[in-house]
Amino acid sequence: MKDYQKTRLRKIFRGNLLFNILLKDFVSFRVGGPAEIIAFPQDQEDLIRLILFLREEKISFLVLGEGTNLVVRDKGVKGVVIKLSSGFLGIEIAKGKEEEFYVSSKAGERLWHLIETAFQYCLTGLEFASGIPGSVGGAVVMNAGAYGGEMKDIVHSLTILVSDGSVRQVEKEALRFSYRRLELPADAIVLTVEVALRPGNKEKIAHDIKTNLAKRKKNQPLELPSAGSVFKNPPGFYAGQLIEESGLKGYQVGEAQISERHANFIVNCGKATAHDVLDLIALVQEKVWQEKGIKLEPEIRVVGEG
Repeated sequence: MKDYQKTRLRKIFRGNLLFNILLKDFVSFRVGGPAEIIAFPQDQEDLIRLILFLREEKISFLVLGEGTNLVVRDKGVKGVVIKLSSGFLGIEIAKGKEEEFYVSSKAGERLWHLIETAFQYCLTGLEFASGIPGSVGGAVVMNAGAYGGEMKDIVHSLTILVSDGSVRQVEKEALRFSYRRLELPADAIVLTVEVALRPGNKEKIAHDIKTNLAKRKKNQPLELPSAGSVFKNPPGFYAGQLIEESGLKGYQVGEAQISERHANFIVNCGKATAHDVLDLIALVQEKVWQEKGIKLEPEIRVVGEG
């Protein structure tokens, strides 16, 4: 970004701005280079002003939630990284039709807080997401799922900000979900997520949450930095099983390693670089293709410059 653009941005933006900050400190993998600028909008109006400025100046941007499904390349990200933080928190509950309750969450809320709130009100439907890290907005954008459930199963509507600065509400019928993906207009930002839940038995909800958390603790390498499942499960197969059967469990490039606990996780053993991670991803794809004739598609998102 040019100096005059930075000066103008400081004048029109009320939130906090950070310059040349390493993004590895903002993502769960703990890899990645610097962001040219990280912007923390104070509220929706501040975000709209920022988006209109970036559009006018033709400056690229990246929206960052909790960074739990992301690899940032080692040279970092040009333009502006938008972090939806304190200005985009809040959860409200309203009675819907029949036995449904609509729980509306701002996109910056952490998913675990939404699950906890639903539990407090004895509402069922979110238990499948127990232990999935990240923000509510990020979980919807990637259609996060586990244990037979996905976000698409419970989303009732979204409020989004589009590139012209207008805010739109999109009902479930107009949303196009697929495996680990939600199709949105280019550069659209999720502001609010409304999910439809039903009254349930509090003891059963607690049991299901506890069970799912225990499964994650047993089967996933939660003690080391990672970005969760690296590859999508191909139809009829489990990516982790294919990787393990290809003899790659525990394989390491630099300090990036295929987890010995779950082969669809790559973990940072200490000082891994994004280059290590991406080389390991490419190696896995090539090996599984050679051994199984199956092309593994990454579930994680890769951004930035090499």
